[in-house]
Amino acid sequence: MLSSSLLTLGCLFAVAANAQDSSQSVITLTGATDTTPTGSYLSYASTLTVPTTTTSSAISTSVVVSTITSGSTTRTTTLGTMTIFGIGSVITGNATHSRASTQTTDSQVILSGRPHTTTALNGTANSTSTSTSSSAEPTNTTPCNNYPEFCSRPYGNITEVAAHNSPFVKTGNAASNQALDVTTQLNDGIRLLQGQVHFNGSIPHFCHSSCDILDAGPITDYLGKVYDWVSTHPYDVLTILLGNGDYSPVTKYVPFLEQTGLVQYAYQPPKIPMAITDWPTLGSMILTGKRVIFFMDYEANQTAVPYILDEFSQMWETPFDPTNRSFPCTIQRPPALLPKDAPFRLYMTNHNLNYNINILGNSLLVPNIPLLNITNDNGTEFGSLGLSTQQCNDTWNYPPKFLNVDYYNVGNGSVFEVAAKYNNVTYNRVCCGKAVSAASGLHEVIGRSTMLLAICLVGVSLLLL
Repeated sequence: MLSSSLLTLGCLFAVAANAQDSSQSVITLTGATDTTPTGSYLSYASTLTVPTTTTSSAISTSVVVSTITSGSTTRTTTLGTMTIFGIGSVITGNATHSRASTQTTDSQVILSGRPHTTTALNGTANSTSTSTSSSAEPTNTTPCNNYPEFCSRPYGNITEVAAHNSPFVKTGNAASNQALDVTTQLNDGIRLLQGQVHFNGSIPHFCHSSCDILDAGPITDYLGKVYDWVSTHPYDVLTILLGNGDYSPVTKYVPFLEQTGLVQYAYQPPKIPMAITDWPTLGSMILTGKRVIFFMDYEANQTAVPYILDEFSQMWETPFDPTNRSFPCTIQRPPALLPKDAPFRLYMTNHNLNYNINILGNSLLVPNIPLLNITNDNGTEFGSLGLSTQQCNDTWNYPPKFLNVDYYNVGNGSVFEVAAKYNNVTYNRVCCGKAVSAASGLHEVIGRSTMLLAICLVGVSLLLL
């Protein structure tokens, strides 16, 4: 009986993946829409102030080089083997400069982007001097989240690309949402990782709707890779959104998150909830070493676990798992949020187009792969990310914080170009990872799915004998 059940699930996803092939033209697939996750939504009558302690956290102990331009002068500063701390920007170690310079303790590491015309050098460089300059103010060239301009910008004032169901990378499985592994995603510029969690026994796994459908393994494996990346990228701020698929108490997650090592980087806000204007700059988060923001959609409790933030009291979302190519920029979650209150929060647009299909009595939503080139496009074509982001910006008078997309690599960086437009910066990076072209990637999915379909048909025939 178990074999029959598993085989049915295998058939379901082989057929679903294979169905993407024929939809190059027109295909009609029917079935009930998957239920939007729902649970308890927190609301606050007033803002809670959280006591904080001013402890410093090292963000780097490796060689750090900063290039500063001031007028026609360029100065390269090698910070040697230093440890950079957040509070007061305390630096220990020996610094070497290609040109005599002076700085205050607040600007020894030029991350905040704040200009200073009068500066003084303090630290262990065995010299103290002051100078006043009427030349152009220094310009920071150390990138934060890939752009120097972001160092002085608040977290809430930057649009970034999110990998929808980031852990679900399995070729040939129609429940997959990404083609490239998490390290590649981060290298390419993804700055929000989102995934649904279900407990497989006593261990939390990243699973798509059910661990029988797609099990990406324990969260500690995936988040361990994220830790490796974060620990070697001291100038990046990352957001992780945990989908609490079983509505488990948030405290059940704590020992597993602690195992990953990421908790040492976890940001704890000074108030609950955080309004969009309350967030610190990326430079501030980097200097304090608290540059990983955890959100959880349901059952977060910030008084019990202060570093796992309740999503929907601080960020709203557009419709979940959309099948409508118009991608309406309306509030779906939290359902009671009034339009007049929405602009005080971050928001995420779910721009991942799905098929709603019904096979063998099972209903599921799968990514609409044939339309990915349009869905992820940065232009103004109907259904494109470029158009829907513009519509969101026009509707709410500010752009989304996160653009939540499937197969971000399709379009060769087009999704990042959309984000760059609303950040008023230029995207000029190489994208994406080791991705094959959209066409060849699609053919690979189709080929594997056809083979799975054949195996399923043979297996079912044997079971019926």
